[in-house]
Amino acid sequence: MLAVIPAVFWGISGAFCQYLFERKSFNPEWLVTIRLFMAGLILLVIAAFKKQDIWQVWKSRREVLQLVIFSTAGMAAVQYTYFAAIYASNAATATVLQYIGPAMIAAYLAARYKKMPAALEALAIILAIAGTFLLVTHGSLNSLSVSGTAFFWGMASACTLAFYTLYPLQLLERFQSAVIVGWGMFLGGIVFCFIHSPLDVPGIWDAESIAMIAFIVLPATLFAFYAYLVSVQYIGATKASLLTSVEPLSATLFAVLWLKVPFDGYDWAGTLLILSAVVLLALEKREGAVAESR
Repeated sequence: MLAVIPAVFWGISGAFCQYLFERKSFNPEWLVTIRLFMAGLILLVIAAFKKQDIWQVWKSRREVLQLVIFSTAGMAAVQYTYFAAIYASNAATATVLQYIGPAMIAAYLAARYKKMPAALEALAIILAIAGTFLLVTHGSLNSLSVSGTAFFWGMASACTLAFYTLYPLQLLERFQSAVIVGWGMFLGGIVFCFIHSPLDVPGIWDAESIAMIAFIVLPATLFAFYAYLVSVQYIGATKASLLTSVEPLSATLFAVLWLKVPFDGYDWAGTLLILSAVVLLALEKREGAVAESR
């Protein structure tokens, strides 16, 4: 439950973002600024109250540079490209396209280490490509079922997700994850303050808007992050990451049932293929861990 609930919350937050963009006239830039800045600040305060050294990462120039790169090219980039993909299409399409990221990671690691991917990895990559093809083209080579802008931001979201996953590994080995993620969000929010000032407030403000923005910043960011970390401690990273594949499914169901986003057979087939790729990659990691333990 601690792994599934964050995934459901992330999926719901994507649908809330779409609602805010389409019906409340908010824009991705302001929402990214507020989400990163506020969530990062609160996370750092919580880490400090838990006696974690939030300043240690600033003592080395090399680690400061890594943190800045992670904050901008990782944390801020993955948030903005995802929101931009929602803005250009819908929460369902954007979330599913972002989940091509794990297949990109598998392909990148195979190329970097000049090693052929394992059978499950290769199958996962093929399924991810096939799922993307069905989702974006509906089986036709002559036209796209989504706009070129939506496809661009969706693929950019997958690429930045892959970078966000791989790049901070050295930092996470040396420092508490809450500290690195907190600084990543906070610095990413500061960067976006120069792109869109948080004081330049857009949108239609009412009780509905306030509730959705509060949900995006608090339960869907702070609570979800902590719950996911606790789930990793209980069941391990492999099972936890596998269960978070509920996110694109929850985003799709919420967008279709609540926002009435049209989703036909090709879209569902593409979604299932991409989710199957995620599952296969998780199973491959699990088999590798079992082999190493032997």
